[in-house]
Amino acid sequence: MMEKNNLEIVEEPLQKINRETSKINWNELLPFFAKGMAIYVSHKVDLIRVATILSNDDENQFERWLKEGLVAHVTDDQASAWYEEKILVWAVVIKPWVLVQPIVD
Repeated sequence: MMEKNNLEIVEEPLQKINRETSKINWNELLPFFAKGMAIYVSHKVDLIRVATILSNDDENQFERWLKEGLVAHVTDDQASAWYEEKILVWAVVIKPWVLVQPIVD
């Protein structure tokens, strides 16, 4: 068994997700949308929290958000509007999904 280097830092899942979240133009995410892998996250919930819940396989909480319309597959209408408006979204990958949250002023 190999010893861990004392300088090695074990990153908490929440911190890792936060670090991997970034602003991106929706148009760059179209391949994920085309594969049905883009998940809309309402601005009413925290994107990092949703990503953490999904990465922890908390199906009950995720199902509640689905029923409340706070998360859902990105619709054709959303994708088209975002494409035309060239909007920026916050995005984070929780394999196989890409969670997207439109940036609102």
